[in-house]
Amino acid sequence: MLKIIITGPESSGKTTLCKALSKHFNISFAKEFARSYIDSLDRNYIIGDLLSIAKDQLKSELNSLLLDTDLITIKIWSEYKYGRCDKWILNQIKKQKIEKRFYLLCKPDIPWESDQQRENPNDREELFEIYKKELGALGHDYFIVEGGNRTKNSISKISPIISII
Repeated sequence: MLKIIITGPESSGKTTLCKALSKHFNISFAKEFARSYIDSLDRNYIIGDLLSIAKDQLKSELNSLLLDTDLITIKIWSEYKYGRCDKWILNQIKKQKIEKRFYLLCKPDIPWESDQQRENPNDREELFEIYKKELGALGHDYFIVEGGNRTKNSISKISPIISII
C-alpha cells in the first residue's frame, strides 16, 4: 500500500500541511502518535518511551495513505537527543524500504511556533539536513516543501500518485 508521509523538523508545518491535504483529497490521515502519548505522561519522556511511541505510531499508520510523520522522525530524534536508537525501530525502518513510500519533507523556513512539546527552535536547519540525508540513504522518493504555496505545490506533486490508487 502506498504511503505519503509528511516529515521534517519541529515547527516546519507538517500537521498543517497534513490537514490541508486530508481535506483536499478527502482522506483521513494517521496523526503523530507521540503528541498524544507525551500529553498523557505526568513526567518528562525518556528514551524508553520512544519505543512505545514507535510501536503505536506503526499501528496507527497500517491502514492510512497519509501520515503525519513516521518512524524515521523517531529515529532521527532518538539519535539526535540520545545518541542512539532502539534496534526494533531501526529494523522496522529497514523493512519499510521495500514499501512504496513518498515523503513531503517540510523545510523549516516558516516561523517557529512554540508549544509544550517542542524543544529545538535553533537547530531546525541542522535537523532538516539530517532528514534529507536519511531519506536519501534509505532510497525513498521525496519532495521538499518550502516557501509560499506549500499546500498547492504539495497537491500538484502528489495528485498523480494518489490518482493511480
